[in-house]
Amino acid sequence: MHTTDIRADEALWATSMLPEGLLERWLVADGCVLAAGDPVARIRVEEGLHDILAPADGRLTRLAAENDVIEPGSLLATVRAVAF
Repeated sequence: MHTTDIRADEALWATSMLPEGLLERWLVADGCVLAAGDPVARIRVEEGLHDILAPADGRLTRLAAENDVIEPGSLLATVRAVAF
């Protein structure tokens, strides 16, 4: 089965003075099946709060925890294609 990474988009830090952010909240449960484009998490970079979207359909596996400090490009989760 194909697996797609969910990473913290480096563009979120384009205007930031700080080199890190915070995984503030997961919006979906670990192991849930989701569709491409579904919001899965929120990242705070300085005062901005950004939704992270699923890049593909599949089952989510969280690799980072809420309140983890993250850097641009950090691996947050994976999405594994599921057969229906």
